[in-house]
Amino acid sequence: MILKAKIIVDADACPKNCLVLLQKERSRFGYRLITIASFNHVINNSEHITVGNEKEAADLAVINRVQAGDLVVTQDWGLAALVLGKGGKVLAPNGRIYHEDDIRFMLEERAVKAKIRRAGGRTKGPAARGKQDDQKFFASLFELLSQMD
Repeated sequence: MILKAKIIVDADACPKNCLVLLQKERSRFGYRLITIASFNHVINNSEHITVGNEKEAADLAVINRVQAGDLVVTQDWGLAALVLGKGGKVLAPNGRIYHEDDIRFMLEERAVKAKIRRAGGRTKGPAARGKQDDQKFFASLFELLSQMD
């Protein structure tokens, strides 16, 4: 199956296993793979875009390049909401596929947790990455690629 689609990776926080898998599957599926990260990260990809280390620089570069139908790999909920608003698909490195139905709740949860942290409280962070995450990422990637043309 050869696709015309492109995958854009918010590579500032993307686990290496995900990048390796995306590069490996690129030849099988024929998608264009674009990685975007600040100059603080060393990413080996033929279509890599380096941005400054300003807050949100990589996110802005991603959103400026995404088009309807593209797939973005990110764990940033705010960026995911913007991509969905532009008609893109979004996949988290843990394999979660973001949908418009639940992104509003996720953003509200993020705001509540930020408020707790600003007040000196603590919130639970993400779980450590395991092999299950790699397997779920691959399964979700395959599901999304099968929906793209």
